[in-house]
Amino acid sequence: MIFCTVGTTDFDDLVRAVDALAPELDEPVVFQIGHGLYEPRNGEWFRFNPDISDYIRKASLVIAHGGFGTTVDVLYAGTSLVSVPNPDRFDKHQEQILRRFGADGYLIPCFDLADLPKAIATARTASLKPYQPPATTLHLEIRAFLDAL
Repeated sequence: MIFCTVGTTDFDDLVRAVDALAPELDEPVVFQIGHGLYEPRNGEWFRFNPDISDYIRKASLVIAHGGFGTTVDVLYAGTSLVSVPNPDRFDKHQEQILRRFGADGYLIPCFDLADLPKAIATARTASLKPYQPPATTLHLEIRAFLDAL
């Protein structure tokens, strides 16, 4: 199963693009469409679910918007990920996130929906790196700050 998710907002262009490709993908597609207006015709769909982790774990591939929370959830699950930044986000932060995670080999970024078929094909054959969150020293810095008081 392929899982397409847009998070809590809307990203009709992504849903529409995946829906158009669904008949050619050789496995069922499940869509989470959020507040979107477009309703897929080539797969099951729902708007919201308080926990999409089962869909992420069961999927052979997740195609998602570029939100940080969704991106990290999919990477932690170890599921292959094609991620597309939503151009409607005002500060374009999703593009920056995806460029970094893509450069590090954790996911396949797709910056133009015309390239989505190629990104999906790449994700299905690529050996993506397992995600390892960066080490943090914040707790040590807080301790040092408190000790200095």
